[in-house]
Amino acid sequence: GGERISPVSKAAQRATEKYAKENYDRIFVKFPKGTKEKIQAAGETVNGFINRAVLEKLEKQAEK
Repeated sequence: GGERISPVSKAAQRATEKYAKENYDRIFVKFPKGTKEKIQAAGETVNGFINRAVLEKLEKQAEK
């Protein structure tokens, strides 16, 4: 297919960036080489895996 992906307007990009800035914390982390591939091999996205792991840990701490 010669389907074309329509470009996202600058206004839409700005709106998305504004929403993300207001609703998410951006945290940069570093892991040993190969960690990303291991997570992906388990069938998960890196972001999803890290989010789930962190939220589970925080829930366990809150139970104490």
